[in-house]
Amino acid sequence: MTLVTGNNVTFKQLTDDVARPIEDPPLGWWLAFGLALPLLGLLGVALAYLLWEGVGIWGVNNPVGWGWAIVNFVFWVGIGHAGTLISAILFLFRQNWRTAVNRSAEAMTIFAVICAGMFPGIHTGRPWLDYWMFPLPNQMQMWPNFRSPLLWDVFAVSTYFTVSLLFWYVGLVPDLATMRDRAKSKIGQFAYGLFALGWRGSTRHWQHYEKAYLLLAGLATPLVLSVHTIVSFDFAVSNLPGWHTTIFPPYFVAGAIFSGFGMVLTLLIPLRKWYKLEHIITIKHLENMAKVILLTGSLVGYAYAMEFFIAWYSGNAYESFAFVNRAFGDYWWAYWTMVSCNVISPQLVWFKKIRRSPMALFILSIFVNIGMWFERFVITVTSLHHDFMPSSWGYYTATFWDLAFLLGSFGLFFTLFLLFCRFLPMIALAEIKAVLPIANPHYGEEDGHHE
Repeated sequence: MTLVTGNNVTFKQLTDDVARPIEDPPLGWWLAFGLALPLLGLLGVALAYLLWEGVGIWGVNNPVGWGWAIVNFVFWVGIGHAGTLISAILFLFRQNWRTAVNRSAEAMTIFAVICAGMFPGIHTGRPWLDYWMFPLPNQMQMWPNFRSPLLWDVFAVSTYFTVSLLFWYVGLVPDLATMRDRAKSKIGQFAYGLFALGWRGSTRHWQHYEKAYLLLAGLATPLVLSVHTIVSFDFAVSNLPGWHTTIFPPYFVAGAIFSGFGMVLTLLIPLRKWYKLEHIITIKHLENMAKVILLTGSLVGYAYAMEFFIAWYSGNAYESFAFVNRAFGDYWWAYWTMVSCNVISPQLVWFKKIRRSPMALFILSIFVNIGMWFERFVITVTSLHHDFMPSSWGYYTATFWDLAFLLGSFGLFFTLFLLFCRFLPMIALAEIKAVLPIANPHYGEEDGHHE
């Protein structure tokens, strides 16, 4: 079987399969949307209460000055990496299997970065002064501290968001024109037509489109590596045992891709069932993504082991204590949850029956997401709660409002993603048509495109 059902599939059949659910969303979409909206409302309540009371409503204390806000920030930035990897890097390597999943993964990237960007803004305590983070001319002659890695985050994440948004939008333009031509209401025709930028599918349009898409893919590719590297500098450039290590940049990038692909599977496995897209998002696509999870999960496991070796080899008593405390101290339960989810569970992908079972992969992806959140929790909290001075040691306990912000961020993410599925094609129609057998007679002869 090729990428889609049968060699005789037509462009019209493919367009109908993708566009019809937009006009009439399935029951699963309504159920998921009904669950996401209350969580989004919870986020609104939590934000309002935070602005009224201040960050004291969180569980942060001395010495744990960074709590769930930074944990959630790093988690959501990591989620946003799979979309750019699938779209940009696999595009440059001409991996045609990406065409069935890249649009959804790109949308996931944008919405995850929106969720991530919220947390640095609110954890400052006075978010109405966040504009101080930008080098704006002002009467006080006050400028941001460009040596602070928290400021590097501002520029890295905003650049990543801008390029990802442009990349996603440029890829959408031909499909927006398709939706414009199919729209039955005047509002739909106007809205799709406005954002389609007058696309007619002429040769000149395709030439400009392909050049722009290639340039944006080239810009986005180094961002996959640089953004989470800079996020890792939040920790690595400090002097704190458990953070002060040079392995963090590659370790964080591998973990980001790992968690991002986990979230792609979490989203696409139910959606392909609800929208009846099993002939487009095939088992082969799920299997390929599972193999990436196996690779990056193994890299993350290697990093966990290497951290202990580095701590021992350094001969630094504080560094050694930080990692022993991480595994066997007060937060041992968080550490071993992380190891179980991120190192042990991905090894099941070695079994063909597991990596070709949508239900098994869906459950695995949930464990991956749980494990990667705990990884950020372990790095942030266990390194802080026992610092250099035993007299200041403390125990961090999350409050209801910490949990509300975490659940609320998921509500924001799923609401945005479900709205995307409701109003925009979740499959890149123009790209997937280019790899159909009827478009390329030699496509079926290439390796890696059979189910």
